[in-house]
Amino acid sequence: MTDEPRPPFDEPTAEELPALLEALLFVADGPVAEAALARTLGVTPGKVRRALNEVREDLDGRGIRVQQGPEGVQFITAPEAAAAVEHFLGLESSRRLSTAALETLAVIAYRQPVTRGAIEAIRGTSSDGVLATLRARGLVERVGRAEGPGRPGLYATTQRFLEHFGLERADHLPGLDELAELLGLDDGVQQSLLDGTEPEEAPEGDVPSEAEQSEAADPDPVVQPPLNL
Repeated sequence: MTDEPRPPFDEPTAEELPALLEALLFVADGPVAEAALARTLGVTPGKVRRALNEVREDLDGRGIRVQQGPEGVQFITAPEAAAAVEHFLGLESSRRLSTAALETLAVIAYRQPVTRGAIEAIRGTSSDGVLATLRARGLVERVGRAEGPGRPGLYATTQRFLEHFGLERADHLPGLDELAELLGLDDGVQQSLLDGTEPEEAPEGDVPSEAEQSEAADPDPVVQPPLNL
């Protein structure tokens, strides 16, 4: 096994590192892992994290933010500039989500990883079509399978979800009351989330959907630990 090739420049100093990270994130076409940034610059991941914090502080109050998500680090536009950016790019209509989609997103965000059966128990209605839409738009993904009959899929939010709502990190979600008001959540859905109620087992008749059945042979992990939101 060969060693990683050294970069064709001297190891950057602590003063130089933030500017170099800004340059790399600017030219990147998607999220970049901190480890990849460290390898590129020939420094430790710890130095990258400290420098990223400096970049994040320098950008506070400006039009660009540093987003840290499950896929890595990237630049995003500031949430307060969303309306202007969407209008400039002609994205106003394409970004709209239905009430059902917003409800489902809220349930997944605050309960992830969560099964379809638990989502439907909280919402009181089928979520097959909504889940398919959210997955197609890259806002949620299946991250594993729960133990139990049928091994139902477990769903969690993605980095695209953070981008859609202008969040820099997964733990930057607003409080549930604020989110419920923002999304106009049904009172029953909001109360179920506040009470922490959900079925201990999948409700009767909660069999895997056709999409889940077609993926039953996938070698997913059985359970992934909940995210800290």
